[in-house]
Amino acid sequence: MRRTLAYAALGAGVLGLVAGWPPVASAWKAGIPGGGHIATLVQPVAVFGKDDRTHLPAKYRALREKIGLLFNLRSRTVCTAFCVAPDIIATASHCLFSTAGERAPRLADFWFARNYDAAREYARIAGHNTRSAAQHVMAGSTHLNVHPPIDATRDWALVRLARPICSKGVLAVRALPAEQIEKEAAAKRVFQISYHRDFTPWKPAYSHPCRAGRNFGSGGWTALSRDFYEPSLLVLHTCDTGGASSGSPLLLETAHGPEVIGINVGTYVQSRVLIHDGQVTERLKADTVANTAVAAAAFAGMLDTFRHAAILSSRQRIRELQGALKKHGFYAGPADGVYGPELRRAIEAYERAQGLPATGLATQTLLKRLSGGAVRARS
Repeated sequence: MRRTLAYAALGAGVLGLVAGWPPVASAWKAGIPGGGHIATLVQPVAVFGKDDRTHLPAKYRALREKIGLLFNLRSRTVCTAFCVAPDIIATASHCLFSTAGERAPRLADFWFARNYDAAREYARIAGHNTRSAAQHVMAGSTHLNVHPPIDATRDWALVRLARPICSKGVLAVRALPAEQIEKEAAAKRVFQISYHRDFTPWKPAYSHPCRAGRNFGSGGWTALSRDFYEPSLLVLHTCDTGGASSGSPLLLETAHGPEVIGINVGTYVQSRVLIHDGQVTERLKADTVANTAVAAAAFAGMLDTFRHAAILSSRQRIRELQGALKKHGFYAGPADGVYGPELRRAIEAYERAQGLPATGLATQTLLKRLSGGAVRARS
């Protein structure tokens, strides 16, 4: 038995998904993608029983203003994302960085289109025009594993936009333990709203009250949890999904309106294979166990930090940060003033060593801390 996580966001060549590029045509107006659709035939990635996806019920139509498409024309990727602050969206990390072994798209090439079907208000990632877009993304991981240990619970990202286009409101985020999510799902209060490649004409779809919890598959939670990193932050669910649903909010109906309790990230699949002398000789039918979401508890505490972070805006200041981290044994790369994966990892290592939340952000506060006080060097 082989286990993997099939991601439902990307285009051609990703885990057997059928390619398609529906969100925008090739027309451009003032540098902004124009309207239009390219027809495509795409099979649903994970539908449990009959396909229960419908257009938004009247009581949820206002949520269209808080959800949109995150896409990249160059890499032909498309996901769902949602507003959590006037200039910040949340989505799945793999939508931005791909998965382990794949080449990550350029962050500067991403667009977010809020309420794509109607408003189509566009924005790019902050820093896209100064080669600093990476500094405006906080993610649980930028190098995700789809094979055990699957780190689906790190598959979240917060993205600062170049302008505050989430002007019609934001979705509240609520951190709930997995046991509470299971109880809420049993009470039929958990649902999903997302864009899907196969749900035309690119209107957000509603997956009505669906099962969520832990007891999926023949092996039960004890067996399944061994496949995942930090399984306490994992939510397995049966909301019907299609391609481009990665990054969509898993929602809870509350007295104050829908609140985000997780981010949909992929589909957990168990594939049966025959192996002879260490080589796969035959692939048998795969079993789709459940869809996976990362619980909001994994990222809810980071949102306020990200909102108020004073990001270093010049290459000179980044060079100063690189030098300070190198001095204390956390950074071994060049002092080139470029915020890249090596610098992000060095910042996270420093933050963990100091007992701080691992944000990976290059901020004025971090530089001041490194430059002005005693620091425990990496052993």
